[in-house]
Amino acid sequence: MMMLKRFPILVIAFIFAAPMLMGQTAEMTVEEAYLMEAMEMLVIRETSRANSREQKLIALQYIGSALERGSTNEEIRATLELLSMEGTMNQARERGRLMNDFPEVRREAARYLGILGTEEARAALIRICTSESEPMVLQEALRSLGHIDLPDSEGAISTIVWIGNRFNNTTSPDNLIALSAVDALDRIAARSGGLQDPTAIQLLIRISEGSYAPPVRERARQTLVNLRRHAAATR
Repeated sequence: MMMLKRFPILVIAFIFAAPMLMGQTAEMTVEEAYLMEAMEMLVIRETSRANSREQKLIALQYIGSALERGSTNEEIRATLELLSMEGTMNQARERGRLMNDFPEVRREAARYLGILGTEEARAALIRICTSESEPMVLQEALRSLGHIDLPDSEGAISTIVWIGNRFNNTTSPDNLIALSAVDALDRIAARSGGLQDPTAIQLLIRISEGSYAPPVRERARQTLVNLRRHAAATR
């Protein structure tokens, strides 16, 4: 009980001390670096499990700092996956009311999964797309799928196409979802020498000819042109 009461004080002390310590990483001993990382993981673990949105966003800020330093340990991945499902797959209810619907948290978690860039991160992003209904989270998940530089991207491509078609309303389509899908497909095509999935090309054609904003249609047309360039570059 005493440790639980003291934990907020430790967190506050770490929040103020961490920037100075991280700026001196090159001068730290192995033991000091290990201690700092252990404290950082403690802060991430406890703040990510707190009930409030603000605490979860603090956890994500520390995860972002850890990823910038190249830290990609298992606990970071597991925490990002947990936060990416906050309010969708992981629900906390009080008298039937959903208490943890935090789309900002899910969006940031999706962004950092793209930076993490592992196979497990890509699988988590695909799960986000199958369970998420908030457009701003889906936009980030699509962008992150496009950023992950791994072979065998068929699962990512089919997910991007599915989301793009899901929001392809003929009267009022979602321009930001479409733009995120186009950008993701263009990034994957640039790495893979084009797109072999005909449904991806069909989506690009539909967006280029659909009721989208002119810049979105033009971006889709340019991506179709880029496909030929990417394919030619691999010959």
